Amino acid sequence: MYQKSSSSVRTKSGNSFNKNRGKPASQGSRKRNGSGGPQRSEGPYVPFGSAPRKSASFGGSRSSFGRGPKRFRGVKKSIIDQNKFIKKAVPVAEVEEYVSKHKFADFNVCQELKNNIITKGYETPTPIQDQAIPEALNGRDIIGVAATGTGKTAAFIIPLINKVFMGKNQKVLIITPTRELASQIDIELREFAKGMGIRSVQCIGGARIGRQISELSRNPQFVIGTPGRINDLIKRGRLRLEGTQNIVLDEVDRMLDMGFINDIKTILSTLPNHKQSLFFSATISTRISGLIQTFLNNPVTVSVKTTVTSDNVEQDIVKVSFDQRKIEVLHDILNKPECEKVLIFGRTKRGVENLSNDLEKRGFKSSSIHGDKAQNKREKALRLFKENHVNILVATDVAARGLDIDDVTHVINYDLPENYEDYVHRIGRTGRANKRGTALTFVS
Repeated sequence: MYQKSSSSVRTKSGNSFNKNRGKPASQGSRKRNGSGGPQRSEGPYVPFGSAPRKSASFGGSRSSFGRGPKRFRGVKKSIIDQNKFIKKAVPVAEVEEYVSKHKFADFNVCQELKNNIITKGYETPTPIQDQAIPEALNGRDIIGVAATGTGKTAAFIIPLINKVFMGKNQKVLIITPTRELASQIDIELREFAKGMGIRSVQCIGGARIGRQISELSRNPQFVIGTPGRINDLIKRGRLRLEGTQNIVLDEVDRMLDMGFINDIKTILSTLPNHKQSLFFSATISTRISGLIQTFLNNPVTVSVKTTVTSDNVEQDIVKVSFDQRKIEVLHDILNKPECEKVLIFGRTKRGVENLSNDLEKRGFKSSSIHGDKAQNKREKALRLFKENHVNILVATDVAARGLDIDDVTHVINYDLPENYEDYVHRIGRTGRANKRGTALTFVS
């Protein structure tokens, strides 16, 4: 928890931010009156179901996300039933506990891998790991569907490390929709494969392609990357996949929805016919399910979702009325002591960057991630957030998928997501590992 003082809040890392945006206390807390101008509310929440009031569409701060729809011409407005953003968290004690059929020690994997699993502190697999790992070890194609934060990465990494270590000339290609997810998978792979002589390379956009080409020349067993960069390397003749017998598509629905379908088809066409395919995601629509079936050979579907969203995430809406500025409402929320580590989602790259800058000017420790940011700066922003040097990360949906960040207390949807599936992935960044989390969504 933060330790409060009269003028600042101190973070876990010892950094502090000013609660009143660097202004004297009289200015930071004053309200306008008498002129009919906007007045700061005592609290940001307007009870759901109250009479609707006219409000700026996505607005709030002139230098942030704009004051109305004029700034968002050409951007499709989300139409999602607001009731879907409201859900009480279920106490952990009331959630039916899954009884695992296996222990990690029971899986038919090599002792070197078992030792690394023990070192990581893994003993009992999660439901997706418990059901998917045996099927993957048996060589089956898999469609794996499980809520975010349930250990999908280990569900495909463990059997593939064993397959590479025990087999000859086994190669694995792992494709993800975002650079951050590719980096995270690579980190987890290296931990599980420590001391086993297994090499990997990240092939992602925004990073030096020359270095990636050099690493590919060393014949790594694992290639982890994003569709665009992988296709680029294939076209340059620097990445040859004829001998790649294993393919993983992580967050497969997101890649297809993001328009990567042609890239994916091109990549899959270069792979041998006889291969093992593992497709994982937290959500797979009927349309996407029918499409990915065409890429697989008699797959087994492992679905362990019990609810669409995590039971231990408290979900609510924040109504912003006409006489309020969004940025002021957000400011009030972030000053609450329970907002220890907050991930804020916006819709546009420019808006995300501007909002992060606005929050920094107000004294908050904030950073940002979006597609226009250089890769090294994206990695730095994410590292600062993970290590608690900043306690607020403002992001587009590049941070909505797969990222495993410890102890995120709040996810705030400053801008509405494009669809409900994106909402599910966004709020999945909190309430992980059976911890309680809070998701707040701004609505007009």
